[in-house]
Amino acid sequence: MTTTVWTIPDLLLLSGGYWSTCALHAGVKLDIFSALDGTASTAVEVAQLCNADPRATGMLLDALVSLGLLEKRGDVYTATQFAETNLSKTSPGYLGHIIMHHHHLMAGWSRLHEAVATGDPISDRVSHVDNESVRESFLMGMFNLASLLAPKITKSVNLSGCRNLLDLGGGPGTYAIHFCLANPDLTSVVYDLPTTRTFAEKTIARYDLARRVAFIPGDFHVDPLPDGFDAVWLSHVLHADGPEACAALLRKAAASLNPGGVLMVQEFILDDAKCGPQFPALFSLNMLLGTDAGQSYSGSELSELMAGAGLSDVRRLELELPNGAGVMTGRKV
Repeated sequence: MTTTVWTIPDLLLLSGGYWSTCALHAGVKLDIFSALDGTASTAVEVAQLCNADPRATGMLLDALVSLGLLEKRGDVYTATQFAETNLSKTSPGYLGHIIMHHHHLMAGWSRLHEAVATGDPISDRVSHVDNESVRESFLMGMFNLASLLAPKITKSVNLSGCRNLLDLGGGPGTYAIHFCLANPDLTSVVYDLPTTRTFAEKTIARYDLARRVAFIPGDFHVDPLPDGFDAVWLSHVLHADGPEACAALLRKAAASLNPGGVLMVQEFILDDAKCGPQFPALFSLNMLLGTDAGQSYSGSELSELMAGAGLSDVRRLELELPNGAGVMTGRKV
């Protein structure tokens, strides 16, 4: 385990790091990067486009210049190429949805001490289930992140011989889509809450895969799952629940497989001591804030849960993924 050597400046930078975060969030929420996409404008002109105060807009623009996301010559601002590619709504690589999802989580994180003291989630944390704009940020934010990883993962996983795949809790269907793109003979079903359907069908249509990727609405905790699949994919689903609920869901997922079928689980995976890597350790706190029993799991815990669902040959794939993410697989006997 690597030991961090702390200095006082490092500590204070960590403590005040949310200043930069909030400046970024404000820029995305006000859509400043779209306003500056391909144009050079003054603070007054940007303020008019974004329906904001000119003086305050100038201060925010200067802060974004200090962060390296904008450039300034005289009193005129332009977006960097990176900002145009990733933060303008006109770009296919727009990452604003996941940034807004992070923004919606901040109020809950500011009350982390309450959740730790009580062991309970923050009751008034904004739910992506109940608020349309928050739900869009969550679902399309997951699309943002999955779109970065799905091509690499789906091309690395061997699904030869698989005819159909169940993307369980698949949200907008990003992985179902990319598994089909990587496997021309594969069809897929996205199974998720009815509120997800509109986002999923828009995403599927964007890739012209409506004939190969279907959406079935349902709550996988209480409703029966479709069966007869050669592969089941669960991407960042288990961390929302405690071990008992995860065990029950894995049993249902395994039951939906044909004999010899493969169950694949992607999660942010802790080491067995559960104090690293850093992102999964912090992500556990995110689950504490927003769920009754959710958490990050270690590789050994996931292996035990999958074996308990009747799967054999459980192992972690050799994939280099960011933020401590990993993919575990197991076969139905």
